[in-house]
Amino acid sequence: MTDRPALEQVLVGVDGHVATVTLNRPDQRNPLSATMLRDLASALRWCSAEPDVRVVVLTGAGRVFCAGADLTSFDGGMSPVERFRSRDLFVDLFILMAELGKPIVGRINGHALAGGFGLACACDMLIAVDTATFGLPEINVGIWPMMIQAILTRNIPRKVLLEMEMLGNRWTATQLQSVGVINRVVAHEQLDHTVKEVADTLAKKSPIALRLGRDSFYRQEDMDFRAALHYLHGQFLLVSQTDDSREGITAFFEKREPEFKGR
Repeated sequence: MTDRPALEQVLVGVDGHVATVTLNRPDQRNPLSATMLRDLASALRWCSAEPDVRVVVLTGAGRVFCAGADLTSFDGGMSPVERFRSRDLFVDLFILMAELGKPIVGRINGHALAGGFGLACACDMLIAVDTATFGLPEINVGIWPMMIQAILTRNIPRKVLLEMEMLGNRWTATQLQSVGVINRVVAHEQLDHTVKEVADTLAKKSPIALRLGRDSFYRQEDMDFRAALHYLHGQFLLVSQTDDSREGITAFFEKREPEFKGR
């Protein structure tokens, strides 16, 4: 395993095939500063390149997942052009997450607001503590969540999202689970156990099937129907030619657990 990147505001830990990436400014409620965004990107690039890492868990230190963007870190002393270009950090991070090639499980340990809610929605699966709340309060200060809207519209039902954006109200984890945004809602004492159970289950799946399947999921959603069908036909032929596919089918008929190698 290669050395982990040296980061200021993000922690990276590894347990078996699972890497945990933690936003680590709990006293400030883990805001998405320019440094935090760069650190997140560096941590995720390392996870993507590290063959021993099969699953990424994304979480926040302390009692809050992420309170949103740290606007002071972007605006202080910047010209209008520099301020505009600094928002590319959000764009780069969300593209990186979509193209990571490995499952990202959001461990939502507390409130996820504004950009922090967008960051949560960029994960593949969400496991949230039952006391967490979620919201888009930008409208209350005369702003709109532009930088995360592309993520939100691909994860949240249309009317639900418009209510959250236009009213700026908060939703509970249970409410969002009821509309399909959150996978599991658990008590605080069950959060780590549930996250580990899901992450360990994912880590046992075929890494190459997860990579090809996850990539195809995100790429086909912006294609028209016919193009998506032709693209997915090609991807099915590709995944069916892998060593893991042959191992999985053989193990099925031999009534044993498959031993996936990621090839």
